[in-house]
Amino acid sequence: MAVQILQPFDRTVIAEIEADDVASLDRKLEAARKAFFTRTSWLPLAERVAILTRVADRIAAERDRLALQIAREGGKPLSDALVEVDRAADGVRNAYEALRSFGGTEIAMGYTSASDGRRAFTIREPIGIVAAISAFNHPLNLIVHQVAPAIAVGAPVIIKPAHQTPLSCRDFVSIVHQCGLPEPWCQMIYTDDLTLAEKFAIDPRIAFLSFIGSARVGWSLRRKVADGVRVALEHGGTAPAIIAADADLDMIISALAKGSFYHSGQVCVSTQRIFVHAHLADEFIDRFSNRVGNLRVGDPTDYDTEVGPLISPHETDRVEQWVEEARMGGAQILLGGRLSTTTLKPAIVLNPPQNSRLATGEVFGPVVTIQRFTALDEAIAIANDTDFAFQASIFTRDLETALAASERLNAGAVLINDHTAFRTDWMPFAGLRRSGYGIGGIPYTMRDFTHEKMIVLRR
Repeated sequence: MAVQILQPFDRTVIAEIEADDVASLDRKLEAARKAFFTRTSWLPLAERVAILTRVADRIAAERDRLALQIAREGGKPLSDALVEVDRAADGVRNAYEALRSFGGTEIAMGYTSASDGRRAFTIREPIGIVAAISAFNHPLNLIVHQVAPAIAVGAPVIIKPAHQTPLSCRDFVSIVHQCGLPEPWCQMIYTDDLTLAEKFAIDPRIAFLSFIGSARVGWSLRRKVADGVRVALEHGGTAPAIIAADADLDMIISALAKGSFYHSGQVCVSTQRIFVHAHLADEFIDRFSNRVGNLRVGDPTDYDTEVGPLISPHETDRVEQWVEEARMGGAQILLGGRLSTTTLKPAIVLNPPQNSRLATGEVFGPVVTIQRFTALDEAIAIANDTDFAFQASIFTRDLETALAASERLNAGAVLINDHTAFRTDWMPFAGLRRSGYGIGGIPYTMRDFTHEKMIVLRR
């Protein structure tokens, strides 16, 4: 059955793609299983490196086409989509470069008389079939994060893109095959059927489930996977940024505008909650509102656009409802409003009720909240008062303040004098509590997709 792919900005059909069914899912799983359990079909390390080298070069060569496709299918502004393609090419390079130091370790022997006369060491082998489920907000780079590590370590991978954004994934898998990887080692499954997607995730033939998406779905799948299956979950957060009394506002305004409204806030570490010291609050709110109010909102395929649409009308309605709920609870709406079925103006909400969804849940839209504080303890306590914990920021010129906040904020990472959405693809990337399980980042994912086998040699 063919599924129509809609452009989020104007809801026009840009492509049709054939959906998988139970039979095609089974064929792909069997092909991957056969490849993995036929040891002679494993690709030598040098061949995998050569394939990934060619893949990175192809992505770079097709930069403009791939970026325009990201803008069309996902709604990401073209200037940011170009950066995503660059990151994707670099991510593939990251995977094969990490292989230079990717290996096992020697285990000490001879420490006791019982272990005398032996040498022991470990080697890393692929864990088995990787089932990867990805999200819509980075339709090419997230695919790279889940697929390139599997190719690098020699694990067969089947990737399911978000149902709204399959085109970048389809093209990446095609490029991988054209660059020499046999099809069973990297396959795509496409479906908008949640039942089939779950069947894929919990199939006993898989060895590892890599999931990027909502916390509700991710934790549910973790409870259902087959015995022995390892899992990594990357969800979202309610990222807080704290602005201390001594912060330099000149370096903050543009950074927070980018961190809050990049890809319309549809980023798992998008800055959502800003806590500003009362000493700076009026000036910050005035300057920040002016900068945000001048962000260019519109067609993502226009290079000058800074904020594009949300992924669907449903998500746009939901974000509006969250903002209205906060307003009804006493919050002040400084900026915002609807421009079209899927496009919202960037919104700034002052003092949302602490029990509102804007204060405790992941909005995943172009909305940021601002609250004043007078004591750092107060700001940290409110920032931590949520079930999510991914990345957080502290803006200050004082080292003691920076270290105190870094130690006490509930977060997988704390950024000092930078917005919460900063990331490099080789650094560890991990959410705590409901925000995720396991550590992302390409070299860390490569470890996940392998196991260590110990070999003991008796002389």
